[in-house]
Amino acid sequence: MEQFACPFSSATVEYERTTGAHSVVLICPGGAYQWLSPREMWPVAHAFQENGFSVAVLQYTVGKQLGSLPMREASWAIAAIKEQSPGQSVVLIGFSAGGHLAASVAVHAERMQLAAPDALVLCYPVISAGKMGHVQSMENLGEAPEPDFFSLEKWVHAKVPPTFLWHTAEDMEVPVQNSLVFAEALAEANVPFALHVYPHGVHGLSLATKEVEEIEKARFADAQVASWFTLCLQWLGDLIEGEGNEIVE
Repeated sequence: MEQFACPFSSATVEYERTTGAHSVVLICPGGAYQWLSPREMWPVAHAFQENGFSVAVLQYTVGKQLGSLPMREASWAIAAIKEQSPGQSVVLIGFSAGGHLAASVAVHAERMQLAAPDALVLCYPVISAGKMGHVQSMENLGEAPEPDFFSLEKWVHAKVPPTFLWHTAEDMEVPVQNSLVFAEALAEANVPFALHVYPHGVHGLSLATKEVEEIEKARFADAQVASWFTLCLQWLGDLIEGEGNEIVE
């Protein structure tokens, strides 16, 4: 395993190469910008690695008054991976607050001249800073650099990369409306996307397999919800151009 250190913060990237990989999956775990969930790190990374991807996990800064720092760290991580693996695409995957982080990079990168992913996978993401947003995540981010900066559905544009979203309708921590408003914005901007909403399941299911069960929080293995991973692999496969091994819009 390789490890890269961010030059302007304590963030790090752990990176495992896979022989013959066509793309690198970079994972942003959730945790309300307060902590980083192990269940959304290497269990997910190894699942993608078993399917031919190189994989990386971003350990971004968490705490209080974070502002745009995690977003800049994620952009740095994308650039570092592309430098280490030229010609390979980067798929940025985020869970919960990590989904907010991943989507932040995707929507703000162009105008802020930051490195952007080639595809985006958002798993029960925090998206809005409005009434359906996640209060703790927004409190930890603190003051926004500009009005509505953290309400990501308001910043979607035509150059946001193709996006895969999934959520559960029963999510009480991060309501499904977060994914719905982002999908609506993608549709209006003519950005290719897939949206899967499962009827049952609590927040934070990760892979929804036995490996990541968390019984005390009612995060049980669920075959239906676990299908998101297979659907995501199929979706990514449709995006990958054979000869050049690049993700195409």
